[in-house]
Amino acid sequence: MRSFSHVLAQTDWVALQLATFDTAAVERALTASTLSLTDFQALLSPAALPRLPQLLEKARLLTTQQFGAARQLFAPLYLSNLCANECTYCGFSMSQAIKRRVLTDSELIEEAHAVKALGHDQLLLVAGEHERKVGMAYFRQQIPLLKPLFSRLMLEVQPLASNDYRELKQLGIDTVLVYQETYQAQAYAKYHLKGKKMDMIWRLDCPDRIGAAGVDKIGLGILLGLADWRLDAVLLATHLRYLQQQFPYCQFSIALPRLRPCSGGIESSFPVSDRELVQLYCAFRLLAPEIDLTLSTRESSQLRDLLLPLMITSLSAGSKTQPGGYQVAPQSLQQFSIDDDRSAKLMAQRLTELGLQPVWTNWHPAFGRG
Repeated sequence: MRSFSHVLAQTDWVALQLATFDTAAVERALTASTLSLTDFQALLSPAALPRLPQLLEKARLLTTQQFGAARQLFAPLYLSNLCANECTYCGFSMSQAIKRRVLTDSELIEEAHAVKALGHDQLLLVAGEHERKVGMAYFRQQIPLLKPLFSRLMLEVQPLASNDYRELKQLGIDTVLVYQETYQAQAYAKYHLKGKKMDMIWRLDCPDRIGAAGVDKIGLGILLGLADWRLDAVLLATHLRYLQQQFPYCQFSIALPRLRPCSGGIESSFPVSDRELVQLYCAFRLLAPEIDLTLSTRESSQLRDLLLPLMITSLSAGSKTQPGGYQVAPQSLQQFSIDDDRSAKLMAQRLTELGLQPVWTNWHPAFGRG
């Protein structure tokens, strides 16, 4: 089967980068019932910024039509900060002189119960990329310990093979997240210096393997600040459209995290302003009204409060970005700094104040899904 790397290899990058859009193109995109990728690109252009109020209103209407007032809450649980890669933007890079930890069975259970005590019933498992010590053997041992405690288990680790994803689904993983970081090969090589993550094609075709394994939901994303954000966003949209055609039974989510300070990390050469981030999220909502848009605690409380009623449908709350951060080792080094440090309880209260419904549980076992 042709994979997305073949699609990307045939993409006319020059045409994408040189395309310009005027007010008329933005107006056509705003009034289109279904967006083309050209319409999407128009909504990302500088010409669309003066129409941001109209973009926000249309995003709000589409989000309400598709999701009502429901907003899904989840928490990340970091399994390990071991990593066999050197990525210049990450606090877990292999050259960083930090204390490394892999959660033991007892530590994992302790952390899981601490997350449950916050109110969470949907858990995202995160780890640095280290196949030998935090690979399938570790996941086989740990996921069955967590599955009885949470209604949804999500996974964000190193790219794996299709057979591994089939097994993970059987173990209880509902969603797999794999962010490309950047789709631009020259930039990708600049930031990924050692380890298997240097293999851009292996990562690029990972969602194909997830979809082929029949996993319920695939999470995609880019790390804003590494390269030209408009070009990366168009390529991410192209990737989403491709996957929706290949795997129509899958659900999808998009996350658009911005580069955050971390130990040994780089400064962004391609900063994305708040207005541009809002524009980007609006464009994705208009392109794909049916998908989840996720916003993490990387962003400020003010920005999250602005976007939650308008187009965001999934959010983390009370997050810790280090293994043991909730209970076992709260003082250990974070992968990156967070901005919105409100507790999960306060976040749920804020959602209610905004007229929204905090949703903690994805699926209840009483309905027959164990």
